[in-house]
Amino acid sequence: MKLGPEFISQRPGPGGGPKLTYAEGWKIINLANEVFGFNGWSSNVVSLTTDFIDFSEESRRYTVGVTAIVRVTLRDGAFHEDIGYGMLENSKSKGAALDKCKKEAVTDAIKRALRNFGNLLGNCLYDKSYAQEVVKIKVPPVR
Repeated sequence: MKLGPEFISQRPGPGGGPKLTYAEGWKIINLANEVFGFNGWSSNVVSLTTDFIDFSEESRRYTVGVTAIVRVTLRDGAFHEDIGYGMLENSKSKGAALDKCKKEAVTDAIKRALRNFGNLLGNCLYDKSYAQEVVKIKVPPVR
């Protein structure tokens, strides 16, 4: 099975380029809970690295980048690890920027690790033809 249109979102690409198709972290985590059971899988942060913290004297703002490696383990012991990245530009607060970047990197790594368990958990989004077609499907509003 592949992800249904209700799990898929789009946003503008970098620099206003073509739209990017992705699945939001909370949706994939909910889906993993449905597929494996809430106690059928777990994730742990293998490493969390602050790649850079740049401060601009001119703007008095921070730009931060963080990398996370996360392992997702199933109840039977099968696991996958993957890398995620978080970045924030022009933050007034170094602490807030680090907080946001760490969470973004971990969520990204969880999603990437879960996709290794198959199309249903997001690997299908790497199939460009599938991604192009699924975003055309209208999703009925949630009641």
